[in-house]
Amino acid sequence: MSQGKADGHGQYHLAQLNVGKILYAQDSEEMSGFVNALDEINALAEATPGFVWRLKGDAGNAMDYTVIDDETLVNMSVWKDRDSLFGYVYRSAHTAFLARRKEWFHMPTEGHMVLWWVPAGHEPTIDEAVERLMYLRDHGPTPMAFTFKRAFGSDGEPLPAAGETAKATAKVTAKVTAPA
Repeated sequence: MSQGKADGHGQYHLAQLNVGKILYAQDSEEMSGFVNALDEINALAEATPGFVWRLKGDAGNAMDYTVIDDETLVNMSVWKDRDSLFGYVYRSAHTAFLARRKEWFHMPTEGHMVLWWVPAGHEPTIDEAVERLMYLRDHGPTPMAFTFKRAFGSDGEPLPAAGETAKATAKVTAKVTAPA
C-alpha cells in the first residue's frame, strides 16, 4: 500500500514534528527575520495541496509552545501524504526560509524531525509527538517513527526515500517522450 491510502483499517494522514533550539530570545532583533516570516510561511503551508492541520496558539503560530527546554521551539502539522509535505518543505518558497535556519537555530546534534501516521481526523498532541521523536532518537526509523529518507507507509511497509519516486518517474517520462 502506498503512503496514507485507505486500507482495511481506514484512512491515514502523515503527522510531522520538527524542533529547533533557538540561538536568541524569541523577541530579539536577531530572531525577527524568523518571527516576521511566520505568517507568510504558515499561510503557504495551509495553501499547499495536501495540508490538513497545524499546531498554532493564540498568535496563529506555534511560538507559544516549547518542548524539551525553554529554547526549543516546535512545529507540528498533519498532511494528506508524504509527497505533499515533502513538496512544501523542499519544493516551495519554504525552502529558501529553511536554508536560513542557521541564522536562528543551533544546528541539531540529534534527530529533530519525525514523521508518523495518524488516523484521519486525529490532531496529535505535543506529548505524543515528542514521544515519537524520542523513539526515533532511541531506535532509529521504524514504522512507528521515521524520516523522509527512511520512511514507511501506513501499512508499515518501507517506502523509497522521499523525492526518489519523482526522480524515477521523470526518468521514465523523459525516455518515453524522447525523440527516436
